[in-house]
Amino acid sequence: MNMKPIVGTCATMVAMYCSGFAFAGGEGWSSDFAAAKKESAVSKKDLLIDFTGSDWCGWCIKLNKEVFSQEPFKVGVKDKFVLVELDYPQDKSKLSAETIKQNEELQKKYPVQGFPTILLTDADGKPYATTGYQAGGPEAYVKHLDELRAKKLVRDESFATAAKAVGVEKAKALVTALAAMGLEDAMIAEFYGDVAEQIKTADPKDETGFAKKSAAKARLATFQSELEACGQKDDHEGALALVDKAVKEGGFSTEDTQQIMLTRAMIFNQQKKFDQALKALDEAKAFAPDSEMAARMGDIKTRIETGKKAEKEDK
Repeated sequence: MNMKPIVGTCATMVAMYCSGFAFAGGEGWSSDFAAAKKESAVSKKDLLIDFTGSDWCGWCIKLNKEVFSQEPFKVGVKDKFVLVELDYPQDKSKLSAETIKQNEELQKKYPVQGFPTILLTDADGKPYATTGYQAGGPEAYVKHLDELRAKKLVRDESFATAAKAVGVEKAKALVTALAAMGLEDAMIAEFYGDVAEQIKTADPKDETGFAKKSAAKARLATFQSELEACGQKDDHEGALALVDKAVKEGGFSTEDTQQIMLTRAMIFNQQKKFDQALKALDEAKAFAPDSEMAARMGDIKTRIETGKKAEKEDK
């Protein structure tokens, strides 16, 4: 008797039955994003999305072991969230082709850069908070999530206020909504780009300063992209020229300007031009001597001086 068709059918049935569930987080975690959104809409729960690398990411494994697999976590979130696990394992054999495709698309849609990334979203999939690994165990993590859920309340209240307001007052309420979530610029652009346009329309004179800040962020993103391109080509001179141009033109926040100036020191350090690196470091610190970044520059200076000493000894 030929058993192959039966085996194949069973495998298909198992795959169909399990396609909505991922097992790193244990029972109750869905890997079917569309189905999870539908459940979220019906149950009036938010989505908790775990972007994870279940078989290679140490912090992901630690988060799952210490928090997600623990009963206090399961109990603490069951009435608040629909749990979604989007896995990016090295061993992709445990995922269906459909799930792999879905996860790749979602990683682009939600511009996730590192793992684990935990997103909290509404039923439409619009994020309102992001986090990652947190020490302290399941009870502390549930409390942390409850604090993050408050961001959605501020967002929605601010949107409601904006809907009743006009002009600058409308813009201020919308700015408050975006600021409350604390999301990365790329995620704001993806999911709240329409809000940014409403702010600019309602506040043409930029009394909120939103347009100015947005322009500065866009310039910084362009600078970082161009700097990365120079780094990939080992074009140190080109990178230094970019830094000098950015500092000269200005328009960045104090923190970003100091970071750009610090980049100059790092480039010289990579070139083993240690004296120039130390001088650039001192200039960066002097730009904002009381900043948090300046407080960390002592350690950077020590590392540069250590590199300089080692280079002399090698000669």
